[in-house]
Amino acid sequence: MKTASRIYTAIIFIFLFAPIAILLVFSFNEAKSLSVFSGFSLKWYRELFRDQATLSSVRNTLLLAVSAMVLSTVMGTAAAVGIQRLRSRALRAALNTVTDIPMTNPDIITGISLMLMFVFAGRLFGLSQSLSFWTMLIAHVTFCLPYVILQVLPKLAQMDPALPEAAQDLGCTPLRAFFKVTIPEIMPGILTGAIMAFTMSLDDFVISYFTSGAGFQTLPIRIYNMTKKTVTPKMYALATIIFFVILALLIISNLTDRDPAKPKKQHRRHND
Repeated sequence: MKTASRIYTAIIFIFLFAPIAILLVFSFNEAKSLSVFSGFSLKWYRELFRDQATLSSVRNTLLLAVSAMVLSTVMGTAAAVGIQRLRSRALRAALNTVTDIPMTNPDIITGISLMLMFVFAGRLFGLSQSLSFWTMLIAHVTFCLPYVILQVLPKLAQMDPALPEAAQDLGCTPLRAFFKVTIPEIMPGILTGAIMAFTMSLDDFVISYFTSGAGFQTLPIRIYNMTKKTVTPKMYALATIIFFVILALLIISNLTDRDPAKPKKQHRRHND
């Protein structure tokens, strides 16, 4: 059984990572072919850094992802603290259900509904353009928030509630106790949620496609527009760079989310 389970696991991993491995290999291919590896070359990486349109879309994507990460992390942490402090179980369950909706709702439904809302609001206020960078930012924060909340809530549940109370007994104000005690205790969840928000925003296409305005193009939208003609191997090089960036973020996330070392047992000394 052990041999069979190992073979099955190996097949699953090959199925998952074979496309990525092919992408990595052919990003260093000297020729444009996807079937023949003619030789190792950094040609497509050089071509990538000469493509100003692609680099501009990368900058836009990073700007959007970082902005969405910061906003959703701050708002999601505050929301998680508020949900955790609710006394009503029914209200807490209702808020947890509402939090899950953006995650379970299909992206196309979320994208279309947000687009309609932005267009309606734009016409209501007489704006010349209903869709812009700001509408994309609001949309990205909307679907990133649940991931932050669901990462912070378990850390709040694990934290000893007596710690902030002890800090206040020692002279801290509630706000100071929150930043000095609560935040350090839930920091692994905050960092994990921030990384997840960044990667989700970086990867999104469907919602961005429906909420993007003229003059602001993200990388997924640019790649989609390129598929109407042809995707050059410099996109393989860009995908390789993004893959290793995301891999580094995942490693950091796993390192920060490790369980702290268990405190050593203290033995009481008994007086004779």
